[in-house]
Amino acid sequence: MTHHVTIIGGGLAGSEAALNLANRGFAVRLWEMRPVQPTAVHHSDQFAELVCSNSLKSMKPDSAAGLLKEELTVLESPVLAAAKRHAVAAGGALAVDREQFAADITERILAHPRIEVVRGEAVDLAALAQETDALVLASGPLTSDGLSSALMDLTGRDALAFYDAAAPVVMADSIDMDKVFRQSRYEDAEAGGDYLNAPFSREEYDAFIEELLGAERVIKKDFESKDLFQACQPIEEIARAGHDAPRFGTLKPVGLTDPRTGRRPWAALQLRAEDAFGTSYNLVGFQTNLTFPEQRRVFSMIPGLEHAEFARYGVMHRNTFIDAPRLLDNHNRLVTPQAQTLGVPVYVVGQLAGTEGYCEAIRSGLHGALAVAADLRGVPLPELSVDTVYGALLHYATEETTVDYQPMHVNFGIMRPFEPRIRNKKERYRAYADRANAALTSYRAALDKAGLMTPSEM
Repeated sequence: MTHHVTIIGGGLAGSEAALNLANRGFAVRLWEMRPVQPTAVHHSDQFAELVCSNSLKSMKPDSAAGLLKEELTVLESPVLAAAKRHAVAAGGALAVDREQFAADITERILAHPRIEVVRGEAVDLAALAQETDALVLASGPLTSDGLSSALMDLTGRDALAFYDAAAPVVMADSIDMDKVFRQSRYEDAEAGGDYLNAPFSREEYDAFIEELLGAERVIKKDFESKDLFQACQPIEEIARAGHDAPRFGTLKPVGLTDPRTGRRPWAALQLRAEDAFGTSYNLVGFQTNLTFPEQRRVFSMIPGLEHAEFARYGVMHRNTFIDAPRLLDNHNRLVTPQAQTLGVPVYVVGQLAGTEGYCEAIRSGLHGALAVAADLRGVPLPELSVDTVYGALLHYATEETTVDYQPMHVNFGIMRPFEPRIRNKKERYRAYADRANAALTSYRAALDKAGLMTPSEM
């Protein structure tokens, strides 16, 4: 018998879940409201469109982000495989040509014989539940008001929201290459690197910060810290924390040498290639809530960007997520009494489930797909060890003792510490990696034994 699964949302998590389940023999109906109902930040109707940075973070094997990519590789993630196919130079990070990446995923979904795409807003969850064997909510941080209302009916409590911001992108041929220099941090300046660097003198920095603080914002309110997820703080909010705060964060000049002076600049903005051909560059860490005219005015004060042409302005938008520790089990299954009345299991994956980050969303979609496959085949889902990076994140996001929950990305701070403590940071990170990889090997073997890594019978 072929089981039918309905997935709402065609972002990273929904695309990953759809391809995983379809590849395992399940019939998938994938709902995506774009272009019937657009969002404030999407620019296309493509699946897996990246709307913030084009970076999927570090590939280093002894970093939490690198270990997450190792999990996705070992578990055969189709979305990560696409990201690797469309990678652009970004030092030790995995960055992608976002248009080629989304086009690749879209083509694979539309061509898959077991995926049916429905364009439109899904809001009647009770009706959808009658036509499926499992329901997966992967609508992401920009969940529509209609679906948010339906979700609140299932959770019995209000959805939570915080504000997120995206960085601008400028055209490469509008950058003054005589003022910027190419170098990755801590690399030989003569060898070049994957980043362009716009160096500030002390006077230029002081003038820029003064104008940044006085610039007009789109959302005219003084944000409290609880309103803004720390990893996506707008640059102007960072500056409000202190005049030198950007210089010790986004604009830190550490590891850079300005070839014009032979010295480290007072501050420096890094720019990363946005596409494979290097025709546009992302202002790294420059998420912003400034109005478009103010972005043109203030950011033109950055050395080298005096005449910059913006391919995309920075935007700020509301992110919606549920109170996962109170609402989900470790299968990402909704456990409320209201959800039980639908008669089919309901799963919540991706950023809607309260995880933060691109690869975290992909991994959440994969985890949800494995949980659905196990439930519908009637086999136990092997336990994912907390010693893996996603296992640690999943534990944090679904553990009832977690209070004042805010979206979280993988990091060594939420992993089980060593006893006795390893004081040397490099040795500790390497030990985390060794332990995580050993746990991942055991998990993959358990999935193979349960038949969850192979297609089901049609």
